[in-house]
Amino acid sequence: MASLDPAAFPPISSSSPSSLPSCAAPGPDPSIAPPRARMAAVPAAVALALLGLAALGAGSRTAHGQEALPEVSVTARGYDTPTISTPQAIEVLAADAASTGPAGSLFRGEPGLAVQSDGAWGQNPVLRGLKKESIGILVDGVRINSAQPQGAIASYLDTGLLERAEVVKGPSSVLYGTGAMGGAVNLLTPRLRFADTPTHGGRVSLTGSTVDKGFAGSGLYRYASPEHAVVLGVAGRNLDDYRSPDGRVPRTGYEADSLLLKYGYRTSGGTVLRANLQRHVDEDVWYPGSARTGGQPGGAGIPPPLGRVTIHSPKQKRELIELGVDTRIGDGTLSAEIYHQDVFRQIRAYSDNLGRDYVRNDVTFATDGAKLRYLVPVGERHLLTIGAEHWRMRGDPERYMDNNPPLFDNNLRNDPFSRGRLESTGVFVQDEISFGDTLVVAALRYDRVVGNAAQKGVGPGAQTTGLRHADDTIAWSIGASHAISPALNPYVSLGSAYRAADMRERFEDSARGDGYFHVGNPDLDPERSISIELGLKGDTPELNYRLAVFHTRVDDYIAGRVTGANHPQNGLPIKRTENLDKVSIYGIEGSASKPFGSWLADASFTWLRGRNHQDDEPLAEMPPPEIRLGIGQPSQHGFAWRAQLRAVSSQDRIATRFTNGGEDRTPSFVTADLAFGWRFGRVGSFTDTALDVRLNNLFDKGYHEHLAQGLSGQEIQAPGRGLVVTLSGGF
Repeated sequence: MASLDPAAFPPISSSSPSSLPSCAAPGPDPSIAPPRARMAAVPAAVALALLGLAALGAGSRTAHGQEALPEVSVTARGYDTPTISTPQAIEVLAADAASTGPAGSLFRGEPGLAVQSDGAWGQNPVLRGLKKESIGILVDGVRINSAQPQGAIASYLDTGLLERAEVVKGPSSVLYGTGAMGGAVNLLTPRLRFADTPTHGGRVSLTGSTVDKGFAGSGLYRYASPEHAVVLGVAGRNLDDYRSPDGRVPRTGYEADSLLLKYGYRTSGGTVLRANLQRHVDEDVWYPGSARTGGQPGGAGIPPPLGRVTIHSPKQKRELIELGVDTRIGDGTLSAEIYHQDVFRQIRAYSDNLGRDYVRNDVTFATDGAKLRYLVPVGERHLLTIGAEHWRMRGDPERYMDNNPPLFDNNLRNDPFSRGRLESTGVFVQDEISFGDTLVVAALRYDRVVGNAAQKGVGPGAQTTGLRHADDTIAWSIGASHAISPALNPYVSLGSAYRAADMRERFEDSARGDGYFHVGNPDLDPERSISIELGLKGDTPELNYRLAVFHTRVDDYIAGRVTGANHPQNGLPIKRTENLDKVSIYGIEGSASKPFGSWLADASFTWLRGRNHQDDEPLAEMPPPEIRLGIGQPSQHGFAWRAQLRAVSSQDRIATRFTNGGEDRTPSFVTADLAFGWRFGRVGSFTDTALDVRLNNLFDKGYHEHLAQGLSGQEIQAPGRGLVVTLSGGF
């Protein structure tokens, strides 16, 4: 469910006159930043009707009658810039302190966004039909590089430590390199801030939920002085299996905890040195969408004596160490970072009949990286960004399998590949050119991505030569926006992006717990896309809207195809990674909000189509059309409420050839949610306290999302009706 309007429940934290740019993308000195305007939004089929509302209604104001601050994004252009002047569709999602789900669950129901799930933890954002492999997912601007068939790379951060999520839709490879074809998702933790006089503050929150008997808590402390800035955070949650209208959904509970420490030191000359340390740990995570039964449909390759087999992770963690510097050089601002990040996973395949794991896999994807950006004005019209980035990821999975029926106890070493490596080096330039009320943003990037491994597969068919493959790629974009008036800001964007194959796609030759023998391809060509987007943005006291129409063509689309052949040694059906000829995705999306007195109404919608031209059929696993309607009464003090309806269409445009019958139609559904709360102000030692109460899935609707994983009739059912109560306070 969408959260209450941010004006009703703003984040509680200490503030200071000056702020340090986030580690995601440092901002320039305000004196060299271009003029800033404010953001907006409108829908489509519903768009014309909502545009008509502009003639009605009262002002777009906060509870105190002041105009809201301009919405900015650090992800879209590499530094804090107003979203309304950026020629690209952007979503800025506030942190949801009352959420019991992982960070990936925030994207459900937002325009142009969807969520692919294989469990309660495994919630992957989907941008305009493109999934995790084709999206740049970052935490504080550091990409999370991890090739994983189950689970979500967007869930390695607790929402209790999340300040906001920025989503840039459309090609973003010019700033973020490989994998950002569909866009970039940047999960941002609280920024470091400096103050003229020492000050400190923070916030705490406690959440309980009935649907999963869950409990979550988080605490954040911030200190600011002229020279020092500190952010210290801790968060954790313990969730049981959640309940659907049909009963408890097994293996959907898990435990998680996160730690965050940021420190900044500002010298007398204004240079800022900073450190960012993060640690996130999950335990007892299951992926029920992966469940397959040997000898039954979908369970090909799983020996029938094993019965039902499900993938799970007893423990997984992400650790980040990042050091950075921001300083002025000449008329510009230089920002640079170096970092080391480990994503460790225990991956197991559990047999119900054996009552234990029969596949055991431990792997760490270790990434070392460095990046820098120099932002400098050139004359009166140009703002130039010059950047470079290098990272190297290493992965060496260690896997053991029991494959000697009927005992299944031989503990045979069966690594999918050995000493895999991906290395990327890129340079880019971005120029922002002002022509009065028109802004043109043009960017160009060159990357070289090299993949290699010591060995592909295992046993007699293992390959040890011919595994090195290098891709040289060019990404570019050009866009323009024109401010006709606050209510009318049209824009156009054209861009090219790419995605080089990940380690598993290149090197994995082995059986997986899904019952297929996966065959990698080290000579895969990178995916390359061309996208065009036309949009409108507007923000007036009467209406805030955004509307976008887009078309994307992806050449050499990388996917695993069920070939229909079986492996000659073990008889498993083969799924081979290959390049498709071409796919295309097009659609329209939008959203709008409008005040009516003290009430605020909002709406959003998404309509998508995808086509696999090689197989002449719809592209697999495309989100269905949907619309969301909401109304509420936001308030910074006292009582606030919001009600929401989300209507999702049926999806009968499915891929039958490419998936070999593995994608099913899903029916339409409508859900209702209700939220209300009170902001009490000062209570004891807390300067601000709030109680937030939510009723999710109010009518206990039984349904599953089209992108929920699972066999036909065994897809993961969504949670049923549940009460969520959050108590929060700031100091």
